[in-house]
Amino acid sequence: MAMKSKKKSPKKKKSAATKAKAAKSAKPAKTGKPARAAGTEPKRVAEILTKLDEAYPNATCELKHENAFQLLVSTILSAQCTDVRVNQVAETLYKKYPDAKAFAYATPSELEQDIRPTGFFRNKTKSVMGASKAILENFGGQVPRTMKEILTLPGVARKTGNVVLGTAYGIASGVVVDTHVLRLSNRLDLSRNEDPKKVEQDLMKIIPQEKWIQFSHQLIWHGRRICHARKPKCIECNMESLCYAKDKTV
Repeated sequence: MAMKSKKKSPKKKKSAATKAKAAKSAKPAKTGKPARAAGTEPKRVAEILTKLDEAYPNATCELKHENAFQLLVSTILSAQCTDVRVNQVAETLYKKYPDAKAFAYATPSELEQDIRPTGFFRNKTKSVMGASKAILENFGGQVPRTMKEILTLPGVARKTGNVVLGTAYGIASGVVVDTHVLRLSNRLDLSRNEDPKKVEQDLMKIIPQEKWIQFSHQLIWHGRRICHARKPKCIECNMESLCYAKDKTV
């Protein structure tokens, strides 16, 4: 009579349990939301705002414009381009195209060459002409005064909307988050998000609404003059004692 083989179930159970444990430990950790920035304590935020007021009491938008429409066009052109270059283009651009009607019915190939120095001129031409036509057809030739309406314009996102509403109309609908504001918000630990929309929401929670417009201008000025991306001039920064960024130069 053949001998029965030994049962291996205990070994299988042990192996299965081990595999289950290993599989569980191998699961990727949930990313979740970034931790709340430690630097958002009200007293520290108030000190940062005070320092910004001391350094940049007259900070404002550096895009030259005479009205809300010109500011809208210049802001669209400023994407991936410096304000200095946009202002250079604007010197002759608004003489040739004085209003929304002129832009709306411009010759695309000609307008492309007029704004070529700002880069991405084909897409910008479509956005400027599309926004101009929408303003004429839907808003009686006037740049709308609400975020909901201004976001319906081609080429306009929240950053552009906040620039125009805040600077041209004095309407604090949000916080402008450009590359400077994004970088400084992270460095100052006011937000730990990388997405501009999320950073804006973080800032709107800790910055008083009456400061939203000025705060944006001040942070942009500070980013251009002192808190550079590669070599920040920390020794010249009046917020150095409040900042604990990892890439400080002092």
